[in-house]
Amino acid sequence: MKRDLDALMEARGLDAVVVSGRTHGNPSLVYLLNGAPVSQGIVVKKRGETPVFIHSPIEWDEAKASGLPLVNMARYRFTDILRETGDRLAATVELYRRIFADLGVRGEVGFYGMADQGQSYLFLTALSQAMPEIRVRGEYDENLLEVARATKDADEVARIREVACLTCEVVEETLTFLRRHRVRDETLITGDGSPLTVGQVHRQIYRLLAERGLEASEGLIFAIGADAGVPHNHGRPDDPIRLGQTVVYDIYPRGPSGYFFDLTRTFCLGYAPPEVEKVYRDVAECLEAVIAEVQVGVEARRLQQVACAFFAERGYPTIAGDPETAVGFTHGIGHGLGLAIHEEPVFTDVPSNTRTLQPGHVFTVEPGLYDPGRGYGVRLEDVLWIDESGQVHNLTTLPKTLVVEV
Repeated sequence: MKRDLDALMEARGLDAVVVSGRTHGNPSLVYLLNGAPVSQGIVVKKRGETPVFIHSPIEWDEAKASGLPLVNMARYRFTDILRETGDRLAATVELYRRIFADLGVRGEVGFYGMADQGQSYLFLTALSQAMPEIRVRGEYDENLLEVARATKDADEVARIREVACLTCEVVEETLTFLRRHRVRDETLITGDGSPLTVGQVHRQIYRLLAERGLEASEGLIFAIGADAGVPHNHGRPDDPIRLGQTVVYDIYPRGPSGYFFDLTRTFCLGYAPPEVEKVYRDVAECLEAVIAEVQVGVEARRLQQVACAFFAERGYPTIAGDPETAVGFTHGIGHGLGLAIHEEPVFTDVPSNTRTLQPGHVFTVEPGLYDPGRGYGVRLEDVLWIDESGQVHNLTTLPKTLVVEV
């Protein structure tokens, strides 16, 4: 949580942190800006002090929504610096020198945000050489902003709940859309008698999302039959929607506040083959078994271990037994969720993953079984939140139903 930033900085020996870049695709910057609707900027936080937002001159009004002390970038006359230096890298270094002088930034300084890797390397190297009073620091794994973002406060969870509610509405409306179609030769057909296709369903889902102010910035999955047997196959647009085939519907939109939700349901229209019924039951029971393990202090990797052991006991291949398997349980059990669709905590079953579940964590649990050769895939996904008292809440209210009548 944001209240942990100073403690995290102290633990890492950081005197200040700098987060910069464009806000799009830059969750750490969005986080510190409290979702302010700006396109870019620089946030500087000294340990023990309130962050300061250096904003674009044309976004001074939007910048107020951050609630942070503001500094207009125009103060530093970057164009004049560029004219004087004739070099954009040198001008950018001088810009930061002036910002740091204004704000009294010295010592160990961590740099975060999103930018081209080569440009960042050149900039930070040049900055180190030009400013011996600061020591540039970076982090590769579990940086302090990712750790802070991993535990959500009540306001963040409320924003995620809002997206959850709207996402469930979209799924329910999608099922209503499918039910409105007639069936001919075990295929849904449109008003002109042609088969309803995956591409048409995709377009309907995007429309439903847009009507609710949700953005599918990472895409979505609506795949049927053998395509459903490949976990991240988004679905081929020309495939017809047939009865009795598994549909994996995985939807992970971002709301206006910047927070994501993630939901997967698997269903068959009309009826489900006996083999699919068994697989679906095993996946649903695995989901319940993993959720039963969730409590404060449990190692995150434990959830992956439970899922793999559960499926192995029922005779399915898993990545624990064969990391290259393309059938059975082929992926991780879940991921953290927030301003990024994948964030801390992570559940990878490796000895170096010493993360434990903590109050404030919001994460998915999504077991699945796949066999594209046999023409099916089944995945179910719920989102859990551990509140500050340690109680576990399921934020996914949508029922799980294998057969959808048409």
